[in-house]
Amino acid sequence: MREIQCRLLILGAGPGGYVCAIRAGQLGVDTVIVDAEPPGGTCLNVGCIPSKALIHAAEEFHRIAALSSTAAMGISAGPPTLDLAATMAWKDGIVSRLTGGVATLLRKAKVRLVTGMATIRDGKTVEVATPEGPVRIRTEVLVIATGSEPIEIPSLPFGGKVISSTGALALTEVPERLAVVGGGYIGLELGIAFAKLGAAVTVVEAGPRILPQYDAELTRPVAQRLTALGIRVLTGARAGGLSDSGALRVAAADGAEEIAADKVLVTVGRRPRATGAGIDGLRLAMAGPFLKIDERCRTSMTGVLAIGDVTGEPMLAHRAMAQGEMVAELVAGQPRAWDKRAIPAVCFTDPEIVSVGLGPDELRSQGHEPLTGLFPFAANGRAMTADDETGFIRVTARPDTHEVLGIQAVGAGVAEMAGGFALALEMGARLEDIAGSIHAHPTRGEALHEACLRALGHALHI
Repeated sequence: MREIQCRLLILGAGPGGYVCAIRAGQLGVDTVIVDAEPPGGTCLNVGCIPSKALIHAAEEFHRIAALSSTAAMGISAGPPTLDLAATMAWKDGIVSRLTGGVATLLRKAKVRLVTGMATIRDGKTVEVATPEGPVRIRTEVLVIATGSEPIEIPSLPFGGKVISSTGALALTEVPERLAVVGGGYIGLELGIAFAKLGAAVTVVEAGPRILPQYDAELTRPVAQRLTALGIRVLTGARAGGLSDSGALRVAAADGAEEIAADKVLVTVGRRPRATGAGIDGLRLAMAGPFLKIDERCRTSMTGVLAIGDVTGEPMLAHRAMAQGEMVAELVAGQPRAWDKRAIPAVCFTDPEIVSVGLGPDELRSQGHEPLTGLFPFAANGRAMTADDETGFIRVTARPDTHEVLGIQAVGAGVAEMAGGFALALEMGARLEDIAGSIHAHPTRGEALHEACLRALGHALHI
């Protein structure tokens, strides 16, 4: 058996793992990274990137379809046609470019990439089944970055017409009827995309409302858009198995029904890969289903660290990346600790949602009355000229010091503002800091300026 020695071994080449490897390589740490799939993990291969490509394509198709039926801004168009297989090929091309780019960056950082299935033998030894034969890797520091996977419902196992988000991103034809089980961000992002491509979509959500991780004020514009797109939403409803005819069985408070569907997309969440690949043999301390870590991503075993989805919520690629960068610098001997004040959460629905920090309801639940300011895009010149005035930006601050504790937005393109929102919270900005900064006109970002002015009691344009 071929053997490899290294200082740092990373299991999983997703966003957390590959960023950790690149940064470690930059710092001169002898690093090996192992994954059975191409670099990029779920995010790059079957998650964030391909789903956003599909969402963009669906929006373009829907826009042209709308212009073919009703002229707008003096523009009309003929009925569009769709070749979903070609769309998926375009999406796959983007994925290939990005995964190839990550592989190049790993080589540039002198990181050794081993492709194959890994099995942990102990905290310092991993064996990998590669196409060329087994490889034993001995390391000083082990980082577990194995990510997460879609949760499967026992009554709706994946296969046939029942698909996960991975299956949805591989379809070559638009299903005439699509049932989405789960009204969270993954289900709604894909459900809206397929509705824009022409599918009749029904969303089944067990909770009382869609997108329960966001407050109702933020999700209301999304719910209104679902109605406008003809998407049927059933809340307080539980999906069962498939009937003999292949329909989805649904039980709700007002009775049971069967929903005819060509495909059933199950998006009820993700679970960490915290037990396979020999991880359970290490007997690490757990935090529920997740690996328990401290502020430096250390597990209960010396020399074994963990990053990303396997360590808990929020299960977001950018959190994993930040953890990976920090861990690499720790291994290189630099003083680092996890002290992030806010991690942006973005929902790429129509309209988009961004939330950074605390909202008014969260602050009230902690026993504090918030100071808030909300500015609607209906009063924003750039939103008007873009012909999409839906939504708003809202700030939440302490009444005594005016420190900004949270910024939320819902509207077209607001995802691009997430970094600025996070920067404001990381730097401890006060309402006066943002209000005193000159915002370019005409931009949607002016709504943040106006929201802060409104919280201070002197908004100018409303």
